[in-house]
Formats: sequence, structure tokens, C-alpha cells
Amino acid sequence: MVLLTRDPIDFAALTEAVRDPHCGGVVLFLGTVRDLTGDERTDFLDYEAYPGMAEKNLAEVEAEVRAKWPHVGGVSLVHRLGRLGVGEVSVAVAVSCPHRAEAFAAARFAIDAIKDRVPIWKKDNGETWIEGSK
Repeated sequence: MVLLTRDPIDFAALTEAVRDPHCGGVVLFLGTVRDLTGDERTDFLDYEAYPGMAEKNLAEVEAEVRAKWPHVGGVSLVHRLGRLGVGEVSVAVAVSCPHRAEAFAAARFAIDAIKDRVPIWKKDNGETWIEGSK
């Protein structure tokens, strides 16, 4: 499942969506808005995307996860758009695999690929565009 949304991410439902009886490892990664960007105070971030390309790239990341970890059970990649306050979840990755090591590796691969390749941009306090980072 890949999704861009303006609604809050229901990470409990996302986790349940990837659970699989063949998979003993379920990993959930949440990216949240923090209160500092460098040394500057952050009150909110505005997320924007080119939806058609972002959804295509998210689907490509999901396909890569499934190709690299052929026994993966479920994969969900969700990113929020719009204005998010400090503490709100901006991105969620949920993955299930038969074992924890591959579940952690697949989730890490997915979030790194999202940050590197998916055209989603964020602006700090409505003023400054922020470069992506790991």
C-alpha cells in the first residue's frame, strides 16, 4: 500500500494492515515533525508534492522492497501533505517479514529510498525550504 494523504496517519491501522501469519517480525517507522531545524525553532512544516510522480516513486520503492526481500508479508508507505505541527507524524513505513533482521532492513531501505527519491518537499514555518536528510 502506498498513499499520500492530508489526513493524520493512523499508524496502528497501518501496522495491522501489514501483519501476516507467516511473518514474525513487524517494523513500524514514524517520521515526526521536530521542534528544531538546525538551530532554528520550528513551529510547523508545510509538505508539498507532485502527487503523480510521488505516488509512482512510492510504488517503485514498494516493488523494490518486495524484490529485495521476497518473503516480505506486507509493506505500507504513507506520507502526509499539508501543514503539520510539532509531534505530528509526517511519514510512516510498516513492513512485515518472517524474521526481525529482514523486517528492520526492509523498513530502513524503504524510508531511505523515500527520502532520497520521492518528490516531497517541506518548508519550515512557511518560510524556508528544507533540504532532505537521513
